[in-house]
Amino acid sequence: MRFSVLASGSTGNAIYVATDRVSVLIDVGITGKQAEAALETIGVNPADLSAILVTHEHVDHIKGVGVMARRYGLPIYANEKTWSELDGQIGTIKEDQRRFFSVGEKKELEDLGIESFGISHDAAEPMGFCFYDGKKKLSVATDLGYVSDRIKETIRGADAYVFESNHDVELLRMSQYPWSIKRRILSDVGHLSNEAAGDALLDCLTGGAERVYLAHLSKENNMIDLARLTVKNILEERGLSVGNDVHLRDTYPDRPTKLEEL
Repeated sequence: MRFSVLASGSTGNAIYVATDRVSVLIDVGITGKQAEAALETIGVNPADLSAILVTHEHVDHIKGVGVMARRYGLPIYANEKTWSELDGQIGTIKEDQRRFFSVGEKKELEDLGIESFGISHDAAEPMGFCFYDGKKKLSVATDLGYVSDRIKETIRGADAYVFESNHDVELLRMSQYPWSIKRRILSDVGHLSNEAAGDALLDCLTGGAERVYLAHLSKENNMIDLARLTVKNILEERGLSVGNDVHLRDTYPDRPTKLEEL
């Protein structure tokens, strides 16, 4: 299984996951042109894509979904409540491209196993995904107000995680955001702080050299170095050696991560 975080942050999110027989995008929250450029950067021809999976209907996750689906004839997988919100936002989609993927469902696309799970976020019915190729597991969990025991159990045991580390609480509190927005971000249906990300990862990691991609960083209320340092300190305080037991990776709003193989 190969993957790359094509874009991540409050300005747009997209992830590429592939096996030898299938390749999918998880969200396209950037423009179609940006998605094509990111794929080409990692050596992937967009014409070889198989499908798009949608986690939820917020614009930073669906901006380019319709364009990519129409341009390359891709099926779009989303749950029923999310589809009800997508209609009218992503343009006309042919009936044979509209596919349903319920929360808690497991599907197989060729040799790629996919499991969805519900998350806590202020959207119609937001989801995360776990991917399996028979040997390896990748867990994708962002846009989390909090991480429940059920989510931890579902994503645990992965070889790699794309995991939200959205904001630093103090930077958010001191920001120019209206209090209503701050309250929403800090709520149980908002976003995960750096500290909360570190605490949640402690319950998921085994110390088996897992890779953790810190994702969905706020442009205004976080910094890459701060997110990495905060999570690193929390993990190491509990006895995990960052660089040996676990490897932290950065993600970026404007360029893809290296295409990695599990």
